[in-house]
Amino acid sequence: MHRVVITGAGTINALGHDVASTLEAMREGRCGIGQLDVRDVERLAVQIGAQVKDYDEQVHFNRQQIALFDRFTQFTLLAAREAMAQSGIVFQGELADRSGVILGTSGGGLSTQDENYRAVYEEGKNRVHPFIVPKLMNNAATSHVSMEFNLRGPSFTVATACASSNHAMGMAFQMIRSGMAQAMLTGGSESMLVFGGVKAWEGLRVMSKDACRPFSATRNGMVQGEGAGVFVFEEYEHAKKRGAVILAEVVGFAMSSDASDIVMPSKQGAARAISGALKDGKINASDVGYINAHGTGTAANDKTESAAVADAFGSHADKLMISSTKSMHGHLIGGTGAVELLACVMALRDGVIAPTIGYEEPDPECALDVVPNEAREANVDTVLSNAFAFGGLNAVLALRKAN
Repeated sequence: MHRVVITGAGTINALGHDVASTLEAMREGRCGIGQLDVRDVERLAVQIGAQVKDYDEQVHFNRQQIALFDRFTQFTLLAAREAMAQSGIVFQGELADRSGVILGTSGGGLSTQDENYRAVYEEGKNRVHPFIVPKLMNNAATSHVSMEFNLRGPSFTVATACASSNHAMGMAFQMIRSGMAQAMLTGGSESMLVFGGVKAWEGLRVMSKDACRPFSATRNGMVQGEGAGVFVFEEYEHAKKRGAVILAEVVGFAMSSDASDIVMPSKQGAARAISGALKDGKINASDVGYINAHGTGTAANDKTESAAVADAFGSHADKLMISSTKSMHGHLIGGTGAVELLACVMALRDGVIAPTIGYEEPDPECALDVVPNEAREANVDTVLSNAFAFGGLNAVLALRKAN
């Protein structure tokens, strides 16, 4: 079994266009949620979201690329470029053959779908651009990352709703640990903040119209975000040999299925995934200091997750810090776990625990230390990142401080 470490990280999201600005916003407890700037916003009941602001695609891509890259692909490539620059790894020869890309997304090229459905159904056009299919397909970002960085090994896209990124990163971890791959670019992205995307989510009646307040008794729903997070996962000895800076070590991963309901979460399913990650990483429950929660801000998710943590950790649950950074960057659906993993790395490397902002009053059904409203300095050696998706698909990652 090979050790797996993180040697590069990149992101673009509502908090910042890179890792440094994102972590600064998390430390400050800054909120990236605001009024949506989308076409026909006046027809939406929910008019807030965590959009990437001040973004100009023409700064990063030429006209031919823009014609081929949906917004979710653009975000992925920008995050991947930052991760690759930090890692310093170069994929050539045998290393390129034994390295790949696994990314998560739920909506894929939803911006492209929304735009072209309008063109055909609303504007009456009978033709669309010949590259619409390769632009909107869920594996587009994975394919373009593999081509840009010459990754010729196992590459694919995972779509498990809100757990997509964690499933993708977990599979990348397992491939390297088993020896199937040497290094992987992994994470996820999403760009669903278009009229059709928001309107569809409105139908579920799980969206807040004012703010995301995870674990607070006053919470009233989730808020969508957009962006990407990408990491370089690498076999430890390979990273050490080339002198790479190690950000953190990935030590455990587990998946479970609730097998019960398409939208209502299960305490038992979530608890099994948490316990499975601890077992997989040979981690004592008492060693965990922080959990980045799924923490969507819906009534059902937050109390179910709190109960699952209590079940999995027993008496140690009262000593854990658990926060939801969705309160700041919104819920990136398929890309959310990747951005949230940055908070885990920050906790391990910098000793800073990102807060749950918007917290107003305690809920007895969420009786955990949710690091309310202000970041906290704390020395932690082991952390978890939770992701629990519609459809009852759960994925939990365990990370340890680099040594």
